[in-house]
Amino acid sequence: MQIKALPALEDNYIWLIEKDQDIIVVDPGESDDLLKYLNTNGLNLKAVLLTHFHEDHVGGLDSLLASQKQEVAVYGPVELEERVDYVVREGDHFTINQCEYKVIKTAGHSEEHVSYLMDSHLFCGDALFSAGCGRVFTNDYQAQFETIQKIKALPDTTKIYAGHEYTLTNLAFALTVEPNNQVLMKEQKHVKDIRSKGIPSLPSTVEREKQINLFLQVRSLTEFIQLRKARDQF
Repeated sequence: MQIKALPALEDNYIWLIEKDQDIIVVDPGESDDLLKYLNTNGLNLKAVLLTHFHEDHVGGLDSLLASQKQEVAVYGPVELEERVDYVVREGDHFTINQCEYKVIKTAGHSEEHVSYLMDSHLFCGDALFSAGCGRVFTNDYQAQFETIQKIKALPDTTKIYAGHEYTLTNLAFALTVEPNNQVLMKEQKHVKDIRSKGIPSLPSTVEREKQINLFLQVRSLTEFIQLRKARDQF
């Protein structure tokens, strides 16, 4: 099995889970490059996993499905119930291509945002970014704080496949909060280097995020709210 990042829109990633000639697509924000990739590589689209309803994560869904001759299973949260075949909720499990996916509710960025855990791989949309977390559009900071605790509690080796390439911006913000943090400085230098070569900064890991992500280090809801609001203004 291979997991690949397909850049989309300005800074999104569409995640591609490939096994033999079958592929599962996570959050198709657009479809043009995705369809070219499928056709060029002769891949069979088995399923689409959606984390939440925002257009930059679902904008390519209709054209993607329209291009397929066979049925494609679409999974997503209840906020997308009119566009999916299977509505998924906290604790649900399903299997595709002999791989089991567990659904984790990761609300805050949207009310019903979900993430998909497959073995040690977490596809978390906009719930968590490397060195940051999603903007709390719902104003439900408690839900977003709980989401972060859920992800933080996963094994350190869990890989984090976030929906955007925000790492450098998040690190720049973190360094305004902790300007003498050597770990952040070292990470910023590393990410600048790989991004200059066109290499994604993702996936990250839970272990790495515990070291560089200030949102995983907050100790209370109040502290989280203050940090998130400061990030909103950055």
